[in-house]
Amino acid sequence: MSRLIAFLRANVHPVVFPVSAGLTVGFVVFAGVFTDTAGRLFTPLQVFITTQFGWFMIAGVASMLAFSLYLAIGPYAKVKLGPDDSEPDYSTLSWFAMLFSAGMGIGLLYYGVAEPLTHYLEPPRGVAPESQAAAQQAMNITFHHYGFSPWAVYAVLGLGLAYFGFRRDLPLTMRSLFQPLLGERIHGGLGHAIDTLAVLGTVFGVATSLGFGVMQINAGMATVFGWDLSTRNQMILIAVITLAATASVAAGLDSGIQRISQVNINLAALLLVFVFLAGPTTLLLSAYVENVGHYVQTLIDTLLWSGTYEGSEWLSDWTLFYWAWWISWSPFVGMFIARISRGRTIREFVLGVLLVPTMVSFLWFTVFGNTAIELERAGAGLGAVVQEDFSSALFALLDQFPLATVTSVVTTLVVGLFFVTSSDSGSFVVDMLTSGGSTNTPVQTRIFWAVSEGAVAAALLLSGGLAALQAAAISTGLPFLVVLLLASWSLLKGLREERPVEPRSGPRLPPASLPDATYREQEFRKRELELRERELELRERALQLAEQEFELTVTNGGEDAAAPPGGHVTATGQLDGQLDARREQLEAAHHELAADARELAADARDLGMDDPTTTADERPDHA
Repeated sequence: MSRLIAFLRANVHPVVFPVSAGLTVGFVVFAGVFTDTAGRLFTPLQVFITTQFGWFMIAGVASMLAFSLYLAIGPYAKVKLGPDDSEPDYSTLSWFAMLFSAGMGIGLLYYGVAEPLTHYLEPPRGVAPESQAAAQQAMNITFHHYGFSPWAVYAVLGLGLAYFGFRRDLPLTMRSLFQPLLGERIHGGLGHAIDTLAVLGTVFGVATSLGFGVMQINAGMATVFGWDLSTRNQMILIAVITLAATASVAAGLDSGIQRISQVNINLAALLLVFVFLAGPTTLLLSAYVENVGHYVQTLIDTLLWSGTYEGSEWLSDWTLFYWAWWISWSPFVGMFIARISRGRTIREFVLGVLLVPTMVSFLWFTVFGNTAIELERAGAGLGAVVQEDFSSALFALLDQFPLATVTSVVTTLVVGLFFVTSSDSGSFVVDMLTSGGSTNTPVQTRIFWAVSEGAVAAALLLSGGLAALQAAAISTGLPFLVVLLLASWSLLKGLREERPVEPRSGPRLPPASLPDATYREQEFRKRELELRERELELRERALQLAEQEFELTVTNGGEDAAAPPGGHVTATGQLDGQLDARREQLEAAHHELAADARELAADARDLGMDDPTTTADERPDHA
């Protein structure tokens, strides 16, 4: 026991790890032992959160999208995520490829057919089921759930981690984002609470994905090998795949996991190409263009739809669940995109994160979703399968094409590999958060988190299946949304400490908004004050030289004023008059300089600048 305590003291955070681990283990024990009680708690908890705070989640995600767009086009767009002279660690093409991989996951496979087809059969917003309008609305809502809004959540969090990690040299932990707001208090109780929330959100977010994945693997095994769709089989699958993920962690196969991820992405891409070519190819090309256009056209309306007039039950099962799921995943994905983006500008980062994974997701859902809708319109009967079991939808689609057994095996393999890589990567991120941001974490703690994620997924499936997964995501997503909104405020506060990057020379666009106009006017006035300050310094220096010259003249005036006999009195009188006139000129210049200095100081205070001058009263009087 003493060796274990010494090991933990040397390798983990003394507060974040035991609290996070204790809460995780406590949940697994509660949900595993008191299964029925846990199941009865999940549904009312989800209903309470979505009915009372659904509007807050919708407004919060919308505000993060607006904030990310501001960062991409605002005064800090050219600030680098690293020192000013840093260069990107990866080429633009490689960076895009890694962002593409971040957009691929279990969600696309589980919902790629099920979601568009469900919305087509049961449209939520006042159109006739199974109509052309229902098909368009189905694709638009699906795009909404995988479009700019959720990726804005990842962009803001990933940007904050990269900015404070690479430009401010702080640890890659959630608490670092709050340094401008909390200062040194990020190392105290508030910082511990922030990191603990991030750990719990990541654990439950990954566990939710693993739960969906194992349900779909079970469906694939049922299609190919005739397995039963049962909780028992899902527990077996979780145990086997978690064991595989744990073995990869124990063996230290980080490079191997990377290669598996690349192979998995390639298999998913081949599956996409196969359905694209085997399905209605021309229609899919046309649908992709129209789906994207319709999504952009209706973005604000869909983004802010909170169910005030149609009711919020549908939103609870779909949009609010998605937002909570994405939010709980944000530390995981945000950490990944932050680590690969050192040296990028804020504009490059935000636009890359918003556009690349989103367009990949749009392509995926167009190919699988529009193909499924067309097959349903032709009488293939996919709708009945979807209404019975979401996890079987993709396999029912593949049954409509040649090589159905081969593609079903490939799909099952892809989902299984996503399970392994997600568990491995998720345990690494959680381990970083519970070790104070260290990237060199011990294998033992990573094994603990890999097993914990599988155990949480198993506990959720035992407690209620899909409903329990949704409730767990929403329960952890809501409090972490508050953390993300405060992190956005802290990031903005930190960026305001930066000197905005000067725009390129040439014509400038007119201000886009009143705050923008005010900011530009303030910057112009600050530069004008700086020039006036330099001018005052030069005038003061010239006045000092003139005063020194005057003093020399007074001292040596009698010796230098040589005059002919009898004319000395006249010459002395003339010199005294010249000296008096010069003295008056110097005093007038001195008072004028002091007045200009006071005016400059007042203007500087109006702009919130430090007093750049010394007033006349503070300077010694040389006259």
